[in-house]
Amino acid sequence: MADGGAPAASNTHTHLTRMILTPIPREQLGYALDRFMAGIDDPYARDAFRRIRATSPDRATGATAGRHRQVALSVARACGMAIHPGGVSRPYNWVGIALSGATEAYVILHEIAHFVLAPPERRRLVDFGLGPGPDTLDRDAAIRAAILTPLAREEDEAAASLLGIVWEAELGQPALASFLDQNWFEGLDRSAAPHFTAVLSRLRRRGLLSLPLPWRSGKA
Repeated sequence: MADGGAPAASNTHTHLTRMILTPIPREQLGYALDRFMAGIDDPYARDAFRRIRATSPDRATGATAGRHRQVALSVARACGMAIHPGGVSRPYNWVGIALSGATEAYVILHEIAHFVLAPPERRRLVDFGLGPGPDTLDRDAAIRAAILTPLAREEDEAAASLLGIVWEAELGQPALASFLDQNWFEGLDRSAAPHFTAVLSRLRRRGLLSLPLPWRSGKA
């Protein structure tokens, strides 16, 4: 559902964004990653970013993408999420009782992140009470189901974005591609690295960073 920009930098948008706000030319990516790392003081956050950086900046395709999707669906089930049967169009990614699995692995992991972040009362709402995302077909119903304030929504979106990215890295999936797509470089020379550290710290305090067994690496 969401992308993960910093509220302070006004780079968060509701649900997974389809547009990179700060595009990084591929020949400049290494330099940008170095600049981001230089802004992180916390050792735990540096290690987390190092694991993200070690993954591919490109989305998986073909059979690899299919394998990643199956792993993501297995993680969803391990977290207690029901999965709608494939081949049927759903009006929402999350209908309040089950997940639409007909999408890419990184979207599924992002929806799982929203599920584990949400209290029980929001898990019963379409799209977790966050409002419509880019894949939502019944937008009016999703708007009616939204219950969070704009600030709370941005905070939840940032947390879900980064949690999904950390899980992608732990699974060996292209976490760096999501990091770029979801605008974590926005405010690169100002707020980006401190915001990353702050969101990661909140997730760590809540004990949410480790995947459920058997996918857990022991690093998070």
